[in-house]
Amino acid sequence: MIQELIATLLQTVRDVIPIVAIIFGFQFLVIRRPIAQPARVIGGFIYVLLGLSLFLMGLEKALFPLGRVMATQLTDHAFVLSHQLVDLDFHWLNYYWVYLFAFAIGWATTIAEPSLMAVAMKANEVSGGAIGTTGLRHAVALGVAVGISLGCYRIVSGDPIHYYIIVGYIVVIIQTRFAPSLIVPLAYDSGGVTTSTVTVPLVAALGLGLAESVPGRNPLIDGFGLIAFASLFPIISVMAYAQLAEKFAFNRKKT
Repeated sequence: MIQELIATLLQTVRDVIPIVAIIFGFQFLVIRRPIAQPARVIGGFIYVLLGLSLFLMGLEKALFPLGRVMATQLTDHAFVLSHQLVDLDFHWLNYYWVYLFAFAIGWATTIAEPSLMAVAMKANEVSGGAIGTTGLRHAVALGVAVGISLGCYRIVSGDPIHYYIIVGYIVVIIQTRFAPSLIVPLAYDSGGVTTSTVTVPLVAALGLGLAESVPGRNPLIDGFGLIAFASLFPIISVMAYAQLAEKFAFNRKKT
């Protein structure tokens, strides 16, 4: 365990070195000013290295294997048949536990996503509290949960993925026209920050396991694509959250 921790720490240091080089390079060569509170900055980098190393080890030792096992078990043909709602072997309704698991894991992993936490805190800080940290995180989590569930349905049904993506972005374009201008750029960014360290491995494992268990599905063609749903639907949910909040605030003022 100690050897693995040291190896992970060295790998993390190697990955972070380019970031450090760019920041300090611009600070000394372009801006040409000393770094304020250097001891605090160095201490922060040490905390980042240790935190990332422990976080990556935790993912590799616990979260990833658990996600793969859950995906394999829930998509197993025997399990699906033992819980079928429709008396047909591969009817999409018989995979309801997969949809529920996809919704729950999409919600949970998004709430725990460190990049989303950082964006939500910064958005709250910059907006002077107008954008709530908790509300934004739950709005993004709801979008990811719905997106992954719908993506699982697409794998089971065998529908072409581009139909869903095209319709989704049409909805995004329409929402962009009517959503508050304050939230639009943040909504677009929220779609990207969800597909990070925690969410991607679990979602990919679920999609591949589902494509392998449904007859007629190609894991290479049908198993991937869930990440696209996880990126698209948070944009819709965040703008919808802002539109609803604006409408409720307007109704309160009227009353």
